[in-house]
Amino acid sequence: MLDVKRFDVIVVGAGPAGSVTAYRLARAGASVLLVDRARFPRDKPCGGGLTGRALRQLPFSVDPVVEDIVDRFEFRLRYGRRVVRRGRGELVQMTQRRRLDAFLAERAAEAGAEFRDGVRITAVDSANGGVVVDGGGDRMLGDVLVGADGVNGVTARALGLRGRHVYGVALEGNVPYRAVPEERYRGRAVLELGIVSGGYGWVFAKGDHVNVGVGGWEVEGPRLRSLLDRLCVEHGIPLEAVADVRGFRLPLRGPGDPAVSGRALVVGDAAGLVDPISGDGMYEAFVSARLAADAVDDLLSGRAGTLEPYPARLDAALDRDAQASWAAKLAFDRFPRLAFGFILAPRVWTFVDQLIRGEIEHVREARGIVRVPLRGLERLGKTAAAGRYTSPSKAA
Repeated sequence: MLDVKRFDVIVVGAGPAGSVTAYRLARAGASVLLVDRARFPRDKPCGGGLTGRALRQLPFSVDPVVEDIVDRFEFRLRYGRRVVRRGRGELVQMTQRRRLDAFLAERAAEAGAEFRDGVRITAVDSANGGVVVDGGGDRMLGDVLVGADGVNGVTARALGLRGRHVYGVALEGNVPYRAVPEERYRGRAVLELGIVSGGYGWVFAKGDHVNVGVGGWEVEGPRLRSLLDRLCVEHGIPLEAVADVRGFRLPLRGPGDPAVSGRALVVGDAAGLVDPISGDGMYEAFVSARLAADAVDDLLSGRAGTLEPYPARLDAALDRDAQASWAAKLAFDRFPRLAFGFILAPRVWTFVDQLIRGEIEHVREARGIVRVPLRGLERLGKTAAAGRYTSPSKAA
């Protein structure tokens, strides 16, 4: 017989979006259960960069798990000439998901959430004005469910919230500093553009290694290993030194994709909230966590009768930036040299610097002459979309 326990909120998935949602709701006074199928600490494939823009969405610091501070970006187009652009301050904090996710789950537990790891969810259903979750030999009842179990999780599928996501794919590995010069990569994010359709390659510094990877459209999957090998060769990295190689999918939410079903909602990767051009989902995860926690708290307190305000708030916060990101992504695919020139223009970099650091939160906040090259990039994206790139999933 299943043991039954009831909570105000059940959060399935203890990644960044799930743990921060659990933290916010526990701090607001809700009884929260946070569950994850993995035993913590556990690693996840991810570049592990936290922009200043993303960090501003957090209600606490993550300094204890930061392994490098990025204050410059290094760009190349098709392994050509290197171009370095410095920020006016700290741009990105580098961490590892193994450390970050454990830290966030601990913060949620400290706030009052009950955290259970190693619990595989076997069933999710709605019943009697609430939700029922089976897993680990227990039945858990909740007034509200938050699905935060990522791109391959069970909650969005069980609740009919998959939507019309387009998918990207990526492949990454780790290289210890004994195989690469540490001073070459410390303090910078290296981005190799134009080497894979629908994406880029990267080298990011961590505490005792660099993370190398390539990502692009889903159709690039069969080529990713050879593209990763080429990236390593270009950086003088011995192929035999690359360890922990693994692939992952990147869900890209479509316009109008559902985010709520009855008394359940989805956040982060489970909702397809990944930036199209960067493949980063940390900012989106933290924004969705804040908006989801507000919507759930309003429902539990009686200020709202449903969770329906959440999707509209999510769209208002993220959709216009996603549209601009899609335009830039398509422009880079179709017109890489022109697009590369646009992003390196001094005024554009000044704007990008402000956006990354969080001084400006949205692309629509661009003012003055910088709007000219940004509109040019947008027009390139529209031109690309009108041609052979009308269907991102078929781009090659």
